Amino acid sequence: MTLRIGGYGIDYQGDPEAYAQAHVAFGYNAAYMPNISLDNKDEVAAVVKAMAAADVVIAEGGAWRNLIAHDETVRKANLDYAVHQLALADELGARACVAFHGTVGHSGDPWQLSDNYDYGPHPDNQSEAGFQRAVDTARYVIDAVKPKRAKFSLEMVPWLVTDTAENYLKLIKAIDRPGFGAHIDAVNMVISPRLYFNTGRLIRDAFALLGPWIVSCHAKDIVMQGGPGTISFHMDEVPPGEGNLDYATYLTELHKLGRDVPLMLEHFDLPGYQRGLAHIKSVARTLNLT
Repeated sequence: MTLRIGGYGIDYQGDPEAYAQAHVAFGYNAAYMPNISLDNKDEVAAVVKAMAAADVVIAEGGAWRNLIAHDETVRKANLDYAVHQLALADELGARACVAFHGTVGHSGDPWQLSDNYDYGPHPDNQSEAGFQRAVDTARYVIDAVKPKRAKFSLEMVPWLVTDTAENYLKLIKAIDRPGFGAHIDAVNMVISPRLYFNTGRLIRDAFALLGPWIVSCHAKDIVMQGGPGTISFHMDEVPPGEGNLDYATYLTELHKLGRDVPLMLEHFDLPGYQRGLAHIKSVARTLNLT
């Protein structure tokens, strides 16, 4: 198997060959799916050909919209978008199409915990009704596409039903569709000091539970601040190598899967992607995984 690492930092400008070669030049051998139209069959075919020739795997596409939005018109449009993205991912041979399924929070609700109405926190998101919404949403998208290669998957988010590996496994079983896969974001599972100081165990336990279903992973790192005088801890994302995440365990568990599961950087600027990629490759070399 090959360690597949990719990330953002490269924009698709309409030239499939240039897009593929830019990944190679950056040091990536995996890529995010370009946002193109499924209707443009020639462009889709050109992307597939260019990426294959460069040995760059299309790791995942995104459907980053609120699929359970309070407004019915918005919700329907967002679901249509997710269906398109999964169908496009399947046509391109991507490993996954990832979404966060969304939030019932909206500008008129009484909680106002966040002004993010795409996937911000709301108490009903983690209720039994919230769990069922996630199940129904995933089934709707999968059943509309019936993907043959790409898996629909939900992002791990601390305030949604995908907050722990245990809840994710429960979700997999409830959705009960071969077109659903698990997406691992190790940083997003670190939701307490106990977990922060035991990220290796956290990662091992997650892979033990979800291993057969894992199709894609995200690469970030995490720094915790707080303690006496500021009892509420604060967690910040940082590039890989600049926090406390046990990347040796992360890469080891990926390798043990025995198949090419991409590890994708996200959420940083270009220098951050460069530093993060260098760190991951350095750990991989130490472990003889390259």
